[in-house]
Amino acid sequence: MTFSLYGPFVLGHLHCNLQNDISPPVDDDVCFALHRKYQLRRSVLAQSLDPMEVCGVDSEGKEFNSAQEMWREEIGEEGDETKKTQWYRDGVSYWEGVEASVDGVLGGYGHVNDADIIGSEVFLKTLLQERLVNGETNQHLVALDCGSGVGRITKNLLIRYLNEVDLVEPVAQFLDAARENLASTGSETHKAANFFCVPLQEFTPADQRYDVIWVQWCIGHLTDDDFVSFFNRAKGCLKPGGFFVVKENLAKQGFVLDKEDRSITRSDPYFKQLFRRCGLHLYQTKDQKGLPKELFAVKMYALTVDTPPKVHRTRSKTSSNRPQIIK
Repeated sequence: MTFSLYGPFVLGHLHCNLQNDISPPVDDDVCFALHRKYQLRRSVLAQSLDPMEVCGVDSEGKEFNSAQEMWREEIGEEGDETKKTQWYRDGVSYWEGVEASVDGVLGGYGHVNDADIIGSEVFLKTLLQERLVNGETNQHLVALDCGSGVGRITKNLLIRYLNEVDLVEPVAQFLDAARENLASTGSETHKAANFFCVPLQEFTPADQRYDVIWVQWCIGHLTDDDFVSFFNRAKGCLKPGGFFVVKENLAKQGFVLDKEDRSITRSDPYFKQLFRRCGLHLYQTKDQKGLPKELFAVKMYALTVDTPPKVHRTRSKTSSNRPQIIK
């Protein structure tokens, strides 16, 4: 599923008020005691707050006290499949009305394509070298392009570095355009292999087929539960050493709900909490540079099933042998 870069929302400061119902103190001792009690209360609340319980706002300016509150309004209580189905139907319907072109799938910001691909390429090359290639040239590497749209990322990036790329996209006109765009791209050893017209929340990749699963500007259409469910299914589809790349817009705080295309922009803590729920480990991150300032910030996450090795830092002999000042 393709995910727009959005128009420039003008957002107020997202905030959750902590009500203070303490009466004015009568003397210094009482003032100090109440102040300490209030600070302790704030500290406990801050430590216990789940990132998904932070407040957010929708594109019409409505504020929510938590993501759970927003999801209850949008998809109903757990088990209300009718409302949830409508959420996904409305999202696909929005994109069916969009032109099947690079400019269309990028929400009118087609000019950011080059900067986006350059940033992704630097990130991908590093990951391939560290995780998969290791100097070997005869490996057959396979990628899955999630929310592939018209094949923009497959054509400009993935097919250049991997031998086969499968594309999954729920909007039929986009997938048809991807087939056409990729027909003359690549070679016998670097090609688009399969085209799946299926939404991510219903897609189950083949077991241990993929070295790279690339998820960009599409996961915002999935509810939290379907987000976790998809990655749990996809984990078993990675080969040893394989990894996910999630590249998405970031809200500064909490989340921003787009009522028009039925998608949610999550904050960095929100994403990380969901990754933990998926049992995924954060391997590397990188901020995307060179995009227009009026757009959301964009971040790349490399995620693995295996736990990344810890780096043990040791002081050099030169520094450790220097005389130290006793303090």
